[in-house]
Amino acid sequence: MHYDWDDKPELNITPLVDVMLVLLAILMVIAPNIIYEEKIKLPQGSASQQLSIIPPVHISIDKEKNLKVNKDTFLYNAFMDNFSSYSRDLNLRATVLISADKSLDYGTVMSILAAVKQAGFTEVSLATNG
Repeated sequence: MHYDWDDKPELNITPLVDVMLVLLAILMVIAPNIIYEEKIKLPQGSASQQLSIIPPVHISIDKEKNLKVNKDTFLYNAFMDNFSSYSRDLNLRATVLISADKSLDYGTVMSILAAVKQAGFTEVSLATNG
């Protein structure tokens, strides 16, 4: 019997690929439904201390530079002095949210931000749409 050493066998990998694609599809369908839950024992906390929710301070400025802090109205020119005395009744750990009309210039909003920072607030956010 004569064997031809130059003859190369042909491998058919199509069935292997088909099986792997079916297994991949099954895994993709089942994987989001797998829930892993680990049982852990948490330490006991102090039940006597309650977390207090500090209400945020909302400052809004319209295009005519009318300022409202929560529900109180302030004049723009006197805001720096009036807000520092007004903030004595507020919690300085509260979050301040500044909403300004987009037609206002940058300096106007930054002067309000400076007054808020000077009053002692550390968490200040500028509100946007979106």
